[in-house]
Amino acid sequence: MSNIQSLSETVALQPTVSRTSRGLSIAGTRITLYSLLDYFRAGWPPHLIRDEFNLTDHQIAEVVKYIEAHGSEVEAEYQAVLQQAEENRQYWEARNKEHLAKVVALPPKPGQEELRTKLQAAKEKLGMR
Repeated sequence: MSNIQSLSETVALQPTVSRTSRGLSIAGTRITLYSLLDYFRAGWPPHLIRDEFNLTDHQIAEVVKYIEAHGSEVEAEYQAVLQQAEENRQYWEARNKEHLAKVVALPPKPGQEELRTKLQAAKEKLGMR
C-alpha cells in the first residue's frame, strides 16, 4: 500500500462535520454549519457556497448530506445560535448607545471649536439637523 493511498484512506475515514467549541463545524476549518446555513437559507446553490468558503466538493457534499440526515438537530442548534447572536447584538447596541451619549455630552476639545462650527454648518446644509 502506498503512502498516498494510505493518506487518502485516512482522510476518507475522518468525519467532515465535527463538534467543536463553536458547535458543528467542518473538520480542519473554523467554518460552522450555522454560517453555511445562512447561505443555504438565502437560496445559494451548494457550488457557490463551496466557492465562497473555499471548500472542496467532498466537504460541501458531506455537509449537505449531514444537514439532510440531522435536519431537526441542526435546525434547533441553528435557532439557538441565531437567538444568541440577536441577544449579543442588542447588548452591544445598548452599550454603544450609552457610550456614544457620554461622548456627545463631553465638551469639545480646545482648538476644535472652528472645526465643529464648520461641521454643524455642513450638517444643516445637508438637512441632517
